[in-house]
Amino acid sequence: MKKLRVAIIGQGRSGRDIHGAYFKSEMNEKYEVAYIVEKSESRRAKAQKEFGCTVLSDVSELYDKKDIDLVVNASFSQMHYAITKDLLSHGFNVLCEKPFGRTVYEGMDLINTAKANGVTVTAFQQSLYAPDFTKVKELIASGKIGKVLEICIRYQSFARRWDWQTLQSFCAGTVYNTGPHPIGQALSLLGWDDNARVVFSSLSTAITSGDAEDYSKIIISTPNGAFADIEMTSTDGFADGYRFKIIGTKGSIKIQGSEYFVKYLDTDKVAPVPLDRCPLSDAEGNPMYCGEKLDITEESGSFTGSSFDSAVDKFYTMLYGTLAEGKPLEITPEMATKVVGIIEKCHADNPLCVRFDDTVEYPN
Repeated sequence: MKKLRVAIIGQGRSGRDIHGAYFKSEMNEKYEVAYIVEKSESRRAKAQKEFGCTVLSDVSELYDKKDIDLVVNASFSQMHYAITKDLLSHGFNVLCEKPFGRTVYEGMDLINTAKANGVTVTAFQQSLYAPDFTKVKELIASGKIGKVLEICIRYQSFARRWDWQTLQSFCAGTVYNTGPHPIGQALSLLGWDDNARVVFSSLSTAITSGDAEDYSKIIISTPNGAFADIEMTSTDGFADGYRFKIIGTKGSIKIQGSEYFVKYLDTDKVAPVPLDRCPLSDAEGNPMYCGEKLDITEESGSFTGSSFDSAVDKFYTMLYGTLAEGKPLEITPEMATKVVGIIEKCHADNPLCVRFDDTVEYPN
């Protein structure tokens, strides 16, 4: 099997601890790290020691390299668009960390630039392969809960942040940083409907040290009647811990941690009750409320893996199929651009005061 040669831009939490960690893991058999670009001298030295590759200090130093099959853009979020466009224009295949851009225009421009240069671009939305989300899709596809009516996705905590991911000028905050995961999952469950719309959103800055939001509520609806309710908050002291709750016409699904729970009406066992238009009465003629003990079928179980191990492996296996074997992308830049469109709309409807600039302070 041919190994693809990779360049990683950035040795922060994503570049080193997600992408780099995967490339060094036993799961990886398809890629080798050839170059790492990092502004920090100390991080370059650490990367050279850990990966044994060539280290560079600026993206432009990649432009004359002819032995790169893929560039992973794990730079600061506000740099994603410009750096990815430059790389595509120089003929590189690019995997861009989320968010794919700040606006739909940026996403579409990257798609068009990739097409014009005959290269591949997509966004690292590996949570679409996450085991909990895979289980949700499997349970919905079984038909047990009937037609999906409501999708609830929760990212809840009671915690503070004070890093660059709390700054609007860095294209950060809860919705740009965490949001691509639940928004992408919600849009996927809604069939990537072109008519999906944000019908309500609320963004607030609570206990973060920056000026971006750390509370967000987003409701997305579709013409077929299904809608998604997404909540991401850092100030919920009473979160019940579920990640997904799906309500259908015959029951519901809950995913909590690495466990799943399903409750539904098995229509093979539970016959419908004929409609009675008359006021109900008991045996003695007294008024009576509708009441019965439903024969509810319950299932539960567990699964393994997370968004940071098995999901990463599935994503890179998919991407290898595209780059080395000519298979179509399963997670496309068009999908990522739809996610950005939802984020852009939420920020347009909930403008927050910008109090800090985008000055970058690199460690030595």
